[in-house]
Amino acid sequence: MENPIRIYSTKKLLPNQRQYLLNAGFEVTEADFITVSAKSFVYKNTNDYLIFTSQNAVESVLKNKKLDQIKAIKAFCVGEKTKQLLEQNGFEVVASSDYAAELASILCNQYAKSSFTFFSGNLRRDILPDAMQLAQIKNDEIEVYQTLLTPHKNDTYSDGILFFSPSAVESYLKKNKITQETCFCIGKATAELAEHVTENIRIANQPTIENVIIQTINYYSQKAKGEREKTDD
Repeated sequence: MENPIRIYSTKKLLPNQRQYLLNAGFEVTEADFITVSAKSFVYKNTNDYLIFTSQNAVESVLKNKKLDQIKAIKAFCVGEKTKQLLEQNGFEVVASSDYAAELASILCNQYAKSSFTFFSGNLRRDILPDAMQLAQIKNDEIEVYQTLLTPHKNDTYSDGILFFSPSAVESYLKKNKITQETCFCIGKATAELAEHVTENIRIANQPTIENVIIQTINYYSQKAKGEREKTDD
């Protein structure tokens, strides 16, 4: 490729994830714009169900000394990867959804008389708790991990930027501006934050890292195809 597409990832990718982009002929620069750390917590639960909205929450709960007691309670979650991690570790998942708003709809419409324990992070969004409060659903929230912003200066020219959380967008903008770059976002919440500074946004069809990568490759493939067709005309 004469002028390779330059991709900047705001999360360090796994080797196989990075390889997808390299195989497509892209140049890849990456840095972690957020740091996640588990928190110790006291678990005293008498509620009917558990709620997890991220893999980070699951990872933290797996370290708790009362894990066997926690696993005895059925769970709801956001994200296919979160569901897989729960089930791999012996949790029974009643239902999962791609987005918190979708899960809120399930809980408010079908489980309004139940009670929940929500394992959250310090930067969690208000969508799910607000919906449950409005529906007067009993919900005890336990903060089990912290997300810290770790901004870096991007000194490279980038055609596209990969964002995997709203926090990563916030962190990136602390030391950088988005001008002509195309932003590839893992979900709607991430895109909403990016929309404050750019209209050049593409949202993954599924909220996974792999799908963000696929959307990135497809976008530039289609763009190159369109440019070739214009040249042929």
